[in-house]
Amino acid sequence: MDHNDKWLAIDAERTRLADLFESLTDAERAHPSLCDDWTVHDVVTHVALAPYLSVGAALKAAIRARGSFNRMVHDLTKREAARHSPAEVVDMLRGAIGVRRLAPRQSLDNALMDVHVHTQDIAMPLGRRLPMPADAAVAAADHLWDIGFPFHARKRLAGHRLIATDADWSAGEGAEVRGPIQALVMLLAGRTATIPQLTGI
Repeated sequence: MDHNDKWLAIDAERTRLADLFESLTDAERAHPSLCDDWTVHDVVTHVALAPYLSVGAALKAAIRARGSFNRMVHDLTKREAARHSPAEVVDMLRGAIGVRRLAPRQSLDNALMDVHVHTQDIAMPLGRRLPMPADAAVAAADHLWDIGFPFHARKRLAGHRLIATDADWSAGEGAEVRGPIQALVMLLAGRTATIPQLTGI
């Protein structure tokens, strides 16, 4: 995927996420997601917030979190989710479509991975099927394998060769782990929900 393709994929996934979130009941929005201590509403707020977050707001949140990135993301998301209604979150998501702006210190590859993984973080617990587009899933898998913090996929999965059965993607060396590219992306991102879809792990 080139630069423009990645932005178009982000736009398409934001649209799908906004459509899904808008269709949910209050109980579904309050349902636990695959992210620890985050509801569906929290996760969608996190995705919607990214293109609107200023450097100043990010620095303030980092100071509050005493420099912990994970605590900063968790606490900032919780605060913003409490402040914004579902309708406002949907408006934020739709308003970001076509906007070429990243969160402070976020890369385009990270933004692409983030929106696609988080869509599954809410769709899977709700029993909704929203398959990752294959090209975006491959790009997300490449990014997750290449980076260290915060997922450390290469270290966690050392001694394994990951092989997608429905896309041209593989990584690592060792005992083979096979399955759909979407299931591998979620594994790389530290989720365990798709392990039953994989063989060799």
